[in-house]
Amino acid sequence: MAPVVATRQPGMQCMGPIDRFSPVPAYRQIADVLRGQISAGEVTPGEKLPSERELCETYDVDRGVVRRALALLQAWGLIVTEHGRGAFVRIHPALRRIARNRVEATRGRRWRGFYADVEDAGLAPSVTTEIRRQAAPKAIAEELGVPEGSEVVVRDRVMGAGGETLLLSTSYFPDNVVERAPRLEEPDTGPGGMFTLLEEAGYELHQEEAVSARMPLPEEARALQIGPGTPVMRILRRIFDQNGEPLEVCEMLLAADRYELVYNP
Repeated sequence: MAPVVATRQPGMQCMGPIDRFSPVPAYRQIADVLRGQISAGEVTPGEKLPSERELCETYDVDRGVVRRALALLQAWGLIVTEHGRGAFVRIHPALRRIARNRVEATRGRRWRGFYADVEDAGLAPSVTTEIRRQAAPKAIAEELGVPEGSEVVVRDRVMGAGGETLLLSTSYFPDNVVERAPRLEEPDTGPGGMFTLLEEAGYELHQEEAVSARMPLPEEARALQIGPGTPVMRILRRIFDQNGEPLEVCEMLLAADRYELVYNP
């Protein structure tokens, strides 16, 4: 039997042949062809892929093979599927997280941090904040240089823009810092946010960040509204004063398909 060569369907691009003699399964061949087209920009971000029926006809395979190919593309983070609408090429990051928008003030600007990033992108921010006091877990206590079980102030934030949730942020502050900057226990910390508030309390801010990536836990995926195959970036930020004393530890989870990280030398 000769290899089956895909024929061009009206209104769609020919995807390429399926080699029936190849040790590579048919679904993987289909996924590889589509991945190549996405990588080459032949199918652009946000564009709809051919329907399952069209792909079945193009490759002369059953629907189960096509669904496995699409599932693989989704696991690779290249497409998203919408019930009743089909599969779409994933849109690339829409927001840039710029390091200088954090601790370093930008002259003449009202906002810093996330709000400045959103302003740069021309989007409208959406932030919900929950504040609580709790005993510091061992890892957080070590980062803040306080005894385990010491009371700390926690700020949990869900941050989004343009109708999408972009990141989850949890900040921990030792009690002595909150005493000097009591507005940290209010949802609205004022123009410039937490960084400006700490500076106004007399601190000179220095920061370091550690970035890693992993797959999200189910509850994290739900909170960030991301589908299968999309990783998250984890940023652990530490803020110190001029004497090296810890002021804040913050863990952030970012939807990796919606963000770019930009660091300055």
